[in-house]
This record gives sequence, structure tokens and C-alpha cells, in this order.
Amino acid sequence: MQKIHTNTAPAAVGPYSQAIVSGGLVFTSGQIAIDPATNTVEAADITGQTEQVMKNLGAVLEAAGSSFEKAVKTTCFLADMGDFGTFNEIYGRYFTSLPARSCVAVKTLPKNVLVEVEVIAEV
Repeated sequence: MQKIHTNTAPAAVGPYSQAIVSGGLVFTSGQIAIDPATNTVEAADITGQTEQVMKNLGAVLEAAGSSFEKAVKTTCFLADMGDFGTFNEIYGRYFTSLPARSCVAVKTLPKNVLVEVEVIAEV
């Protein structure tokens, strides 16, 4: 088991790793819309937050020796299913390999963000 850390994605905000590589797979922790340069949530809308989440996921996947194209499963959390269409459009530009996916609405996400995504991918 290998712990993954990169400075190009936000540091963990609790006792967990950005990702773990085990058995030929990378398991990312859920990424939220924190800009690693400022350590703050800068975008207030679903478009900006989803783009930041994808940048963060890309950085973590790259640090683990993987990529969006190698994703096999994602789990997506939205604070409001009314944002699904906008989220889905942006998500589709990154996950072109069409991994399996779950997408659920939740009451609240960390730092009151609008979206969180976690990924399981091949390395």
C-alpha cells in the first residue's frame, strides 16, 4: 500500500491521504473545490467548483501514476441535484472513458462546497 501526496492538490483536511495505491488501483479521497494555491474555496458556483474538483482529481491521479482515462468507478456528491446538468457536462469532458458512476445528493459537504468527487482508477 502506497500513500499518495502532491502539493498540486489540496492537502487532506483530516486524518486521511489524498489517495492510496493498492493492488494495481488508486483510490482517491473525495476532492472538493479547494484551490491548493490559496487553500480556499474560490468559486461560488457549480461550474467553477466542478472545474476545480477536476483539476484536483487530475493532480492526485497523476501523482499516483494514473489518469482520468484509467478511471473505473467514480462517486459524486452534489449539494443540489438541480446542479446535475451543469456538473454532468463538465464531468463528461474529463471522464471520456465513461467509468461506472454513482451520483447522489447530500445535505452538506465539507466547507459547504457544492460538489465532491472520488475516483477508483487503474495505475
